[in-house]
Amino acid sequence: MIGIIYFVVIVLANTIGAVSGMGGGVLIKPIFDFIGADSVMAVSFYSAVAVFTMSAVSTARQLISGRKFNWKIISWVSLGAVLGGILGNVIFEAILRWFSNEDIIQLIQIGVTVITLIFAFLYTKYDWKNFRFTSVTWYLACGLSLGFLASLLGIGGGPINVALLMFLFSLPIKEATGYSICTIFFSQLSKLITIALSTGFARYNLEMLLYVIPAAVIGGLIGARLSNIFPPQKVTTIFQIVIIIVLFINLYNGIKIIM
Repeated sequence: MIGIIYFVVIVLANTIGAVSGMGGGVLIKPIFDFIGADSVMAVSFYSAVAVFTMSAVSTARQLISGRKFNWKIISWVSLGAVLGGILGNVIFEAILRWFSNEDIIQLIQIGVTVITLIFAFLYTKYDWKNFRFTSVTWYLACGLSLGFLASLLGIGGGPINVALLMFLFSLPIKEATGYSICTIFFSQLSKLITIALSTGFARYNLEMLLYVIPAAVIGGLIGARLSNIFPPQKVTTIFQIVIIIVLFINLYNGIKIIM
């Protein structure tokens, strides 16, 4: 039964995540936490697999459809995302060792996620000033920050990806969503490789991946299709609505833990 619930959640979350550039994990993580069927560690792993699969499918689908990318931005941001993803997973594992109480770990993740959600919403809502950095250093620093947060929070990418790419490089939202999905692919790839080389996958219920991976593929395909259809204003609206929904889910989860 839990597998079926996870399947439905991932299809819907990854469809929205592929359209908005958030990656789906920003919905998957808090909803799985709300369901409460698995540990924080397991939820972060399932979310990472789902978002990694979605990003691979969505990126491939967009390339096949003829979408053009600036490969200089992708290569350097993605390199930074790989390094940040490794660092984020190392810090996450350290937090797991430091705090035996999973509630504290969840509160840390929720707190940082809420901060990124508020920044992303205010940025897109009030059209803050953009920068137009073009140096490799900024691309690398951006990817490092995004990969670190994605891996640490277990949300894949989240709204901070799109907002920061627009903020630093003056990218239109539809371009930013494409680059965000590519960045998510590399950050989650590095997270999964780090897990494989350190703790391994034996501590997870891998049978759940029979639900997670097909759902992620379906969501990625639908989301990539819709991303090519929707105009920029529609993407911005979806982006902001999802932020509000996820913000309330995270706040509810946080209050529930504290109470």
